[in-house]
Amino acid sequence: MHIEDENIKDKHNVETHIPGTHIKETDTLLFIGDSITDAGRDRADSASLGSGYVHEIARTLHERANGGVGPVVINKGLNGNRVYDLEARWTTDVIDLRPTVVTVKIGINDTWRRYDRGIMSPVDEFEACLDRLLADTARRLSARLVVITPFLLPVTAEQEDWFEDLTPRTEAVLRAATANNAQLVRADLALRLAAERHEAAELARDGVHPSPAGHRIIADAWLDAVGSAAAVTDLRR
Repeated sequence: MHIEDENIKDKHNVETHIPGTHIKETDTLLFIGDSITDAGRDRADSASLGSGYVHEIARTLHERANGGVGPVVINKGLNGNRVYDLEARWTTDVIDLRPTVVTVKIGINDTWRRYDRGIMSPVDEFEACLDRLLADTARRLSARLVVITPFLLPVTAEQEDWFEDLTPRTEAVLRAATANNAQLVRADLALRLAAERHEAAELARDGVHPSPAGHRIIADAWLDAVGSAAAVTDLRR
């Protein structure tokens, strides 16, 4: 290819990116996880994004598109899901849809079920399952992988005990993401920082499910970590 042709190609690629981001208008962004991702979406409407961080990300990218259509955004969050539930539906809800960016947010229910129902999710099994999902996606799709860390903002004394399970589980999430070259969105750190300025219940009434303000913090963390060109440059180093 001639240099002139390369320049034309490069110019076209630059113009198809949403301004200020490394997200292309032709991208398909798929988010999968538990109720925090679900956020009340209409299961009967494939275009429904719910009212949480996925909706906030989609709205922000659409606004930045300056009149463009923006990327396709798909929400596959399901209330109550643990990592094993994701594995059961991964092919139909992720692989078959051929997304170009896959974001996974999972882990808090694997911890919560231990304390409210006595259902265990051993951290080593949890990590192996998440690793399988990420590795399978990397093998079958040429998609960017993104992992959002689980988080907890305790609003009761009992919830403080959950960190015995959640801390090593979060470390497992970090290991699985790193092993599969996934970008990390540290929702746990972003919300913990916000909780220094606000009451925990203002960000998540029950310590788990974010308020609108909490969802916006997660959306901003995703946009900062994933949406910027700098994030992609750092990932490729």
